[in-house]
Amino acid sequence: VRLRLSGEGEPGEFGAPHGDLYVRVTIAPDPLFVREGRNLVCEVPVTFVEAALGATLRVPTLKGLAELTLKPGTQSGAQLRMAGLGLPASHGRSRGDQIVKIVVEVPRKLTSEQKRLLREFDTDYVPEAHPLKKAFQALIERLRK
Repeated sequence: VRLRLSGEGEPGEFGAPHGDLYVRVTIAPDPLFVREGRNLVCEVPVTFVEAALGATLRVPTLKGLAELTLKPGTQSGAQLRMAGLGLPASHGRSRGDQIVKIVVEVPRKLTSEQKRLLREFDTDYVPEAHPLKKAFQALIERLRK
């Protein structure tokens, strides 16, 4: 962004008026927030257990930390809106919202006991509890025919 400040530059020659001052403004990216208009977007990593069972999260906002309730069964990629916690309008009193994007993080390392428990958990697979997987498997079956 470049700003022009009229008459704030160097003085002109032989008594001519001052020139204009141009200021280049560069905004560094923020490590937590991405701006989308007046809204702020923040990705928040959660564990599989927090997403499956629900949790109370502490998320950063421009005003400090705030609590956000994660409902049981929240999927990775879900977007939760925190009204009025975005950026202010340039003319007026309204504010944008903060959008929290949920990212379910799958653990990279598991103990042998954790692996055993997850395999046991998976033996009780119920297709109705996994509608995306159920629909995908149905699509694959139709393609086989």
